[in-house]
Amino acid sequence: MTYLAEGLRLPTNGLDYAILAIYFAVVLGIGFAARASVKTSLDFFLSGRSLPAWVTGLAFVAANLGATEILGMAATGAQYGVAVVHWYWIGAIPAMVFLGLVMMPFYYRSKVRSVPEFLLQRFDKSAHLLSSVLFAFAAILIAGVNLYALSIVVEALLGWDQWIAIVVAGVFVLLYITIGGLSSAIYNEVLQFFVILAALIPLTVLGLRRVGGWDGLTGSLEKSHGADFLSAWGGTGIGDANPLGANWLTIILGLGFVLSFGYWTTNFAEVQRALSAKNLSAAQRTPLIAAFPKIFIVFLVMIPGMVAAVVVPNIGTDRSDLTYNDAIPLLMRELLPNGVLGIAVTGLMAAFMAGMAANVSSFNTVFTTDIYARYIRKDAPDQHYLKFGRGITAVGVLASIGTAFIAASFSNIMSYLQTLFSFFNVPMFVVFIIGMFWKRASMKSGVWGLVAGTTAAMVNYFVFYKQGIIDIPSDQGANFVSAIVGFVAGAVVMVAVTLFTAPKPEAELAGLVYGTESPDAPEVPDEADGAWYRKPALLGWGAIVLAAACYIPYSF
Repeated sequence: MTYLAEGLRLPTNGLDYAILAIYFAVVLGIGFAARASVKTSLDFFLSGRSLPAWVTGLAFVAANLGATEILGMAATGAQYGVAVVHWYWIGAIPAMVFLGLVMMPFYYRSKVRSVPEFLLQRFDKSAHLLSSVLFAFAAILIAGVNLYALSIVVEALLGWDQWIAIVVAGVFVLLYITIGGLSSAIYNEVLQFFVILAALIPLTVLGLRRVGGWDGLTGSLEKSHGADFLSAWGGTGIGDANPLGANWLTIILGLGFVLSFGYWTTNFAEVQRALSAKNLSAAQRTPLIAAFPKIFIVFLVMIPGMVAAVVVPNIGTDRSDLTYNDAIPLLMRELLPNGVLGIAVTGLMAAFMAGMAANVSSFNTVFTTDIYARYIRKDAPDQHYLKFGRGITAVGVLASIGTAFIAASFSNIMSYLQTLFSFFNVPMFVVFIIGMFWKRASMKSGVWGLVAGTTAAMVNYFVFYKQGIIDIPSDQGANFVSAIVGFVAGAVVMVAVTLFTAPKPEAELAGLVYGTESPDAPEVPDEADGAWYRKPALLGWGAIVLAAACYIPYSF
């Protein structure tokens, strides 16, 4: 992500800073309020598995509303137009529904505290340890992305030095997670969800008014950028050239299947919110409830980006000092009065803090329960792990501050994150999906599938793509291809290793593989009124149908 233009400094005043101060005070207040409920390590890491579905559902979507969602997707809207919908209606909704309907019963009934712990039950210690280390490393890198993005935005908009913005945001995240654990993070994410909407909705409405409504927006963009800019699939035929650098096949397989399912179904920063739900029904409904706002959030980031492409016709080119990443700050400066401007700045801060908090809270859980308690200090009193969890949270925040500057070496935040997902989430997904649906998959196939998938994705990106051995038009296209390569390599190696190694005893697979019964009695939901919103399957299919209906106008 390049630095924002110096000319975007916002005309903030005392009212705007007062709104920002109130927000930080409320964030800390929620942390102190949540402290009373933290008595055990389960309370700290998974909120005692006590939260209602509507809370975990909103936290699930808010945890994803970080750097990529606000700045990255708006930048993508300014650069690629309506193609942004691919990251939502193909790259999110189906995977969120799959997580709720298919995978959450495996996660929740197995009573695991983390995603890597499931691999311990399904495969062996080597797969568990490797996945734990890979996830902890990736979580810190992604948390650093949010901090870095926050720092350069705040520096450009408010005039704060980068290091001040990094320290302030890092300290507040550290305080409310250390004090109140996951409950504090989740309830703050619910607050942050509404603050983010309060920032984006006025920006979208006023932006449309500025360019003459939807008809004025599309008319201007069709003249300046062509009809394909207003079509999700325009120019994506195999062999056709397009700015996205991907054809329909790599979009569907690379983004819609491999990257999407790899992120939403195995990324513990998201799954942790569902695991904190009070029962299986609530856990299943968590990603399904989140899917409905996810369907419409695309408009709140896509439209401002497209408006910016009209307001500054040469944005992102050599003829302008503004980059695509400047789309949101540009409209904030141009359209928002003081007061509303303060809400918008607070919304940006909330977005970055939500993304960072989600990754830090998942990091402290995995490091404590999957690495420290399993391999370093076994069988210690529960209070010891509670204290260690608070301590490792501080380490995670400090490490995130360090990795924030790794993100500086990448010119685009979204490309950086998609690269990380292809390296870490995709190999984990292939191991999960084969392990869940194939009983014969052996214990040793898990770790070798992880190694092969991660290695193949890295080799494709750093060797074949970066060294110019294969010609891929863009980093985004390279990420899609790397994800496909990593998935295929992991799957092939898992099958090959399984043919020569012993399977896990069938008695130990109960409840871990599709078609086997959990040894525990089926859980009976505590809500028995039969309301439609308590039925995961109906919610899930409703989300898919609604997303499909939204997609129809842009599919041709």
